[in-house]
Amino acid sequence: MNHLVIYVISDSLGETAEQVARASISQFTTTDYEIKRYSYVLDEENLGDILNLAKEENSVILYTLVNLKFVEQLVNFCSRENIPNVDLLSDLINSIALRTNLVPKREPGIIRKLDEKYFRRVEAIEFAVKYDDGKDPRGFEKADIVLIGISRTSKTPLSMYLANKNIKVANIPLVPEAEPPRELYDISPRKIVGLTNSPQKLNQIRTERLKALGLASNANYASYQRILEEISYAETIMRRIGCPIINVANKAIEETAGIILDIMKANGIKIYKD
Repeated sequence: MNHLVIYVISDSLGETAEQVARASISQFTTTDYEIKRYSYVLDEENLGDILNLAKEENSVILYTLVNLKFVEQLVNFCSRENIPNVDLLSDLINSIALRTNLVPKREPGIIRKLDEKYFRRVEAIEFAVKYDDGKDPRGFEKADIVLIGISRTSKTPLSMYLANKNIKVANIPLVPEAEPPRELYDISPRKIVGLTNSPQKLNQIRTERLKALGLASNANYASYQRILEEISYAETIMRRIGCPIINVANKAIEETAGIILDIMKANGIKIYKD
């Protein structure tokens, strides 16, 4: 047989179409073929150039194009030049539209954007874990937002919640016995948020925490004197930095996160959409 050239044309990467081409050709006992993949075909002139190349060869065209104008151009060309062609998307898109009564977006590369969103979210979650609880102050510079506050002010849960919204969060506890790392003062206070809580709520949370650990509930960690000392110290640091302070007492994680997102927007910090 004549040398076969399978043209794969896509307005995205075209990986799926190429895999279909390879799966199909594997059903034949031949090695006299090649696959030419053309990715990100986004204008009529480019598409026309590729089609003109295809007509000069013993070709089959496999395509994943969502732009109906491009599909029409390709189909009309192949009809005139008698080139076999297979549309991998249109029939399925039309069938889904028929069954759902929804209108397809016909926007190239949507699945790639979804993949990018997924990996950005995974990266943000890994970042939150790596830079949780002040493990590495070098993360402050890389973070979209830095949360500071005393123990049991929801720093870690908030970091993870925001990470699931593709936001890179570092957090650090403030304790009177330890001066905050120098790196905290090297970044803009616009991306720092202070978290505090009411003494009563902290006493309740810390007491329950001690019980869960099998420790005495009257330990210094849960005493009002210690809690007031920590709150005073933390708020002094926050005022020195000049960052906003949120009292998380009686606030759900989602509510506090919403306030943080509003602060980020007001400060011009980029927020990726879900």
